[in-house]
Amino acid sequence: MAIIKVARRSRIKQMIRKRVTGTQEKPRLSVFRSNTAIYAQIIDDRQAKTLVSASSIDIDKASKSVNIEKSKNVGLALAQKAKEKGITSVVFDRNGYLYHGKVKALAEGAREGGLQF
Repeated sequence: MAIIKVARRSRIKQMIRKRVTGTQEKPRLSVFRSNTAIYAQIIDDRQAKTLVSASSIDIDKASKSVNIEKSKNVGLALAQKAKEKGITSVVFDRNGYLYHGKVKALAEGAREGGLQF
């Protein structure tokens, strides 16, 4: 079952990445979700550079679990760092994950923080 789940996410991820690329004017916001943390990066694909990153580990080092509240805080923190770098609009790459729960909360937090996508 786990192999099928990973293969399915991989196929979805490839389909998304065909269409979504980040430029210097509009970089890509990529999300990675693990069992213990959630990570987000703003990436310029043309230069292959990570411009800004944030994670739930940066926000709360003591806790080993992630909930929707922490995911939203990661989005807010990422938006704050992006504003400091002068980034206002991005394209969202959900990285093969379904757009609900923690991924959706992170996106909503980034929007509340001032990012447009």
